[in-house]
Amino acid sequence: MRFHGYDASFAKRVMVLSTLFLLFGLLANGQGYLKAKGHIIVNEKNEKVILRGMGLGGWMLQEGYMFRLGNVGQQYKIKAKIQELVGPEKTTEIYNSWLTSHTTKADIDSLAAWGFNSVRLPMHYELYTPAVEDEPVAGQQTWKEAGFALTDSLLSWCKANHLYLILDLHAAPGGQGNDLPISDRHPERPSLWESEANQVKTVALWKKLAARYANEPWIGGYDIINEPNWGFEDPADKSGGKEKTNAPLKKLMQEITAAIREVDKKHIIIIEGNAFGNNYNGILPTWDENMVLSFHKYGNFPDEASIARFKALREQYNVPLWLGESGENSNNWYQHVISLVERNDIGWAWWQQKKIGFNQPMEIRINPGFQAILDSWNGKGEQPAADAAYMALKEFVSNTKAENTIVHRDVVDAMFRQVRSTEAIPFREHVIGNAAVVKAVDYDLGGNGYAYSDRDTASYHYTPGVNTRGNRGMAYRNDGVDIKADKGAYYIFNTEDTEWLQYTVKVPKAGSYTINLTVAKDSADAVLAVQVNGKDVATGLAVPAAAGWQQVAVPAVKLDKGENRIRVVFAKGGCLFSQLEFKRK
Repeated sequence: MRFHGYDASFAKRVMVLSTLFLLFGLLANGQGYLKAKGHIIVNEKNEKVILRGMGLGGWMLQEGYMFRLGNVGQQYKIKAKIQELVGPEKTTEIYNSWLTSHTTKADIDSLAAWGFNSVRLPMHYELYTPAVEDEPVAGQQTWKEAGFALTDSLLSWCKANHLYLILDLHAAPGGQGNDLPISDRHPERPSLWESEANQVKTVALWKKLAARYANEPWIGGYDIINEPNWGFEDPADKSGGKEKTNAPLKKLMQEITAAIREVDKKHIIIIEGNAFGNNYNGILPTWDENMVLSFHKYGNFPDEASIARFKALREQYNVPLWLGESGENSNNWYQHVISLVERNDIGWAWWQQKKIGFNQPMEIRINPGFQAILDSWNGKGEQPAADAAYMALKEFVSNTKAENTIVHRDVVDAMFRQVRSTEAIPFREHVIGNAAVVKAVDYDLGGNGYAYSDRDTASYHYTPGVNTRGNRGMAYRNDGVDIKADKGAYYIFNTEDTEWLQYTVKVPKAGSYTINLTVAKDSADAVLAVQVNGKDVATGLAVPAAAGWQQVAVPAVKLDKGENRIRVVFAKGGCLFSQLEFKRK
């Protein structure tokens, strides 16, 4: 795997933490079937289990945004575009390779090593059974071994790592909502709610899955319909947020439950309300003694008020809660959301493990050929020739393998260590001898106010009137610090008054150093300060007005032997910041 700023010190810390998490998982979670007990989930030893999970988005079900495909949202449209480029045979080959490359045992090994104890599998029904329109005999159910075999393999990897596997029907027959990409829905066909045949197929699929996995204790539960979003009473209510009764949704979920219980009495059944798992009007009370209520959380505040209505449902109906999806935000937001739900005895599953982009544990790299394809689809370039497109797609599929991704350990650190500790630790090992250079973007790992201080630390895109974004450069790291990419290099930009960055450096021998800060004027007359081990060593450092990168010298800085913590403070923001250069006198 490719790490940004990998160092042995961090690896050692991760190894120790991972061992502790794995031991905790073996002791607390590897004890047979999970079950609902009052407000919590427990194992067969009656011990409370907090699920800490990752969703495998993009494997069985692709959404266009994961791969920067612009308006090409649904998976069937992505396939059609690829077929236009390389033809049907090569398209089939590419997709088969995708399924065997995107998620492998290496992915699950990594999740276990980082501290996760569960995996949520977003399933596309068409890997298990054909669409109603494609059934050879109308009204009958044909089964495909491919999806079941992939699930079997995933379960074996999870079992080997003592991780629970939660099956999630992400794309139901016909599609369960008006958000088309999340269920790969064909809008010209009857939806799940408009077709009895689609509903029958959904029930049959769950019965087939439950029969296959009834005696598998490492199956954590069945998440039976992902994010319904449908206005049953008012078709204009596209999300289902105004629905008062949700009668068709409840009826189908009860039918699925009954079918599962015919063959499987043991596993948890997880239900999701309308409006993407948020509207439970008319659905409760629960109708099964081993049931968990799931809700999803994106782009709102990580505070008690944001989950109060779900906690009220938990109290009223005596049912456990599970944050079945969350993510797509900053490290600061991740840390606070996970802290919030865990202190309320609520487990979680993050979305998602890998995609193009920087705000998840693994980033899929874009090869030049795939970028050319994206450019052509987005109207920015000519369509590549078939042979070139085929080779580019094969390379991109290879890039999805765990060992070929960029691992964002800052994301993992925020989801686990930072939830339990405010300590700032080195992002990269910086040893300061007679001379050394520290990249500005390699500031310490830790939370806002401990490793760095930034005034815009998260995105609240579902909160009206709040327009913060986190890292506005959307590169390298997922903190609030704004980082811009420039031809493979990175630098800090959009600095604001009072923000700061901290760097932990190791000094083999105490001495006096000159620290040269490489900066450039951005949009204001910026002023810097430097602190060492909590004490000011320079203040009022004006950023030169000259164009381009300049050096600001801080002479005669005393550094102690061992660890020193250096803070670069933007007393007045408005500059770019590239690196710190240390020179021993």
